[in-house]
Amino acid sequence: MYDVLVIGAGPAGCMAAKKSADAGYDVLLVDKMDLPREKSCSGILIQKSVQMVEAEFGKIPEMTFSHPKINRGIILTNEDGKTFRFESEGYNIWRNLFDHYLALKAEEAGVELRTARAISCREKEDRVTVNFKDWEEEAQVVIACDGARSTIKKNNMVTSNNTNPIITYQTFCRGNVDLEADFFHAFLNPELSQYDAWFNVKDEYIIMGVGVQDPSLMKTYHSRFLSFLKTNHNARIDSIVKEEVGIIHHITPEFQVDLGKGRVFFAGDTANLLNPLGEGISSALASGYLAAHAIKSSDNPKDMLNTEKKSMEKDIAYMIRQWKFLGGISTRFRCFLD
Repeated sequence: MYDVLVIGAGPAGCMAAKKSADAGYDVLLVDKMDLPREKSCSGILIQKSVQMVEAEFGKIPEMTFSHPKINRGIILTNEDGKTFRFESEGYNIWRNLFDHYLALKAEEAGVELRTARAISCREKEDRVTVNFKDWEEEAQVVIACDGARSTIKKNNMVTSNNTNPIITYQTFCRGNVDLEADFFHAFLNPELSQYDAWFNVKDEYIIMGVGVQDPSLMKTYHSRFLSFLKTNHNARIDSIVKEEVGIIHHITPEFQVDLGKGRVFFAGDTANLLNPLGEGISSALASGYLAAHAIKSSDNPKDMLNTEKKSMEKDIAYMIRQWKFLGGISTRFRCFLD
């Protein structure tokens, strides 16, 4: 039996696993895919993320970066065409290489890493049994970090799983757009998406994406966004190299952060943590760190969970302030001001 079993080897899972191993626990970290694996993500590390990673994992290796290496911030454009520029330097990374680096550092700390798909779990008085396809494992505590579509959450827990998520669709193209390449650009015009549309640059690729609630409309909105960029920002597309489809939570004022139940903790997207416009790496790292800290603080699951909730209060309050700010600049998110 393991002390801690972590499901999902993204930033939340790797942080939780490494910090638990650092504390002396016997830790198993599983991911449903072999690493490195693709992950649909903007791949922007804000300064908070950089600080947490370098404090716990060491200097981020050059091979994880894309060009331009430095992301200078985000530029928001609302439905009236008004822009809001926020400058704060971070890094522009490839998520597949970044996640793999974190997992390798967790292994170096003593974490056992396996490829396996967790299907469900059942809690007993003093342990949790996790069911995989062909076998099962037991642990004193489970930290589920398996994303917005968490199978552990869906199959086991009576919690606030999101039933109406946002589908993300983005293309990697060769070409050029007259927008600053070292900023992440987000457009809140409802004619361009059902959530937001975005543009950023990685190496030789220009990336254009849209968020939709109706998957059948993702290419329709993407075409509208491309036409908008051609008309307003002189977009010139030579070829589409790759397409990616992902999923994020559809955050509403009623959508509550959920840090788990009993001996099963949630972190990252599984905990419904998401900053505006999809930035989730910082809250994933923070929640993974604090879940591991909570486990170390007590032998009582109820006390552990209360510790995590208390520790996450500042991060959750910051996230809510960001959503309210977005409500102040865009009618689409005005509900956060009610």
